[in-house]
Amino acid sequence: MLRNSFYQELSETNKYIIRCCFFIFFVNGLYAMIFGSILPLLSEAYGLNDTVSGMLISSHQAGNLLAGLLAGILPVYLGRKNAILFLSSFVIIGFLLIAITGQPWLLLVAFFFTGISRGSISNFNNKTVNDVSDSSPAALNFLHSLFAIGAFLAPFLVILSTVLFGSHGWQVSCLVIILLILVSQWMFSKMPIEEDKPQHSNATKKSSYAFFKDKLFWNTVIILFFYLCAEAAITGWLVKYFVDANIMNVQQAQLLASLLWLAILTGRLLCTFFGDRLKRSRLLLFISVGASLFYFLLLLTQSFAVIVLAIFGLGASMGGIYPTAMTIAGPSIRKYPMAMGWLLIIGGVGGITMPIVTGILSTNYGIFAGMAAIIVAIIIMLLGVTVYIFFERKATN
Repeated sequence: MLRNSFYQELSETNKYIIRCCFFIFFVNGLYAMIFGSILPLLSEAYGLNDTVSGMLISSHQAGNLLAGLLAGILPVYLGRKNAILFLSSFVIIGFLLIAITGQPWLLLVAFFFTGISRGSISNFNNKTVNDVSDSSPAALNFLHSLFAIGAFLAPFLVILSTVLFGSHGWQVSCLVIILLILVSQWMFSKMPIEEDKPQHSNATKKSSYAFFKDKLFWNTVIILFFYLCAEAAITGWLVKYFVDANIMNVQQAQLLASLLWLAILTGRLLCTFFGDRLKRSRLLLFISVGASLFYFLLLLTQSFAVIVLAIFGLGASMGGIYPTAMTIAGPSIRKYPMAMGWLLIIGGVGGITMPIVTGILSTNYGIFAGMAAIIVAIIIMLLGVTVYIFFERKATN
């Protein structure tokens, strides 16, 4: 697949850089999604109540959000390599604390640290692959496909560790993550990347916020904000929706949640293949419309067979939206180091906001009302894609 796309045109140095980014993002997906599997085991081992357990996940998300800002600012003063080596080291401390202490406040710090590393690695890898591949949709989709593979494999790492090491298996999983992060750190240190540490002559440009005046940057912000609204709410509430609406039991709902991630992976791989073969606006419109239609179908049916079809179509359509939309702001990301950080920050606010809105509506008006509200986010996202098509056509005329 890679031989026939962006990868073929890269220099040997850039091929090495992009291979490192692919492996590191796989590890990022693995540890970012392992918390759902270890949290029940961790809570039982340390005697944590549900309130504390929920605060741990929120702490991780807060660190992930803050990382968008830190990862945009620190490279300006430390250089890209030094900044990512520093920020990605926080996850090592985080998982070490998780494995050895049950003190709630230390666990909050630990989860916050893992979020900082997750967000900063996401920032670095998205920017680096975007720069090296000249904003190739195929490259960004393949990068996020590897994240999805890591996310898909995370529960199996915990299961295998538990089978081999019993009640301490989840702690062994944490140690495995630490080892993989150390490998990632070594890869970061060996990358022949150009430093962004500014000299006096270009410091103003490197720390500039001029990208805020770029209409394509804001176009990307709108698409990503409302996409992450929808993604976070759908992935977070899907199981509860099926159960509370008496559509299926917990086990069936969990299987369909796994199917959604598998479909997201499939969608990203398909966008990797077609990303450099289709016009960017056409690809983005196709998958955005697909996500809208399949989500409508999901809410309108209670047939198990149709739900399976809707879930797979929804995931396959969603899979390519984020990485493909990221390429719209490619010029700003390449020119201004802080642009990627602000994309992740503003988009991350969307991912935090919509699940809360869904929960409030569900409490007051029922689970269907909460899930139906996600349609608003999907429609606004689709409008953002339409605006991009208008900009693109205007630029070519």
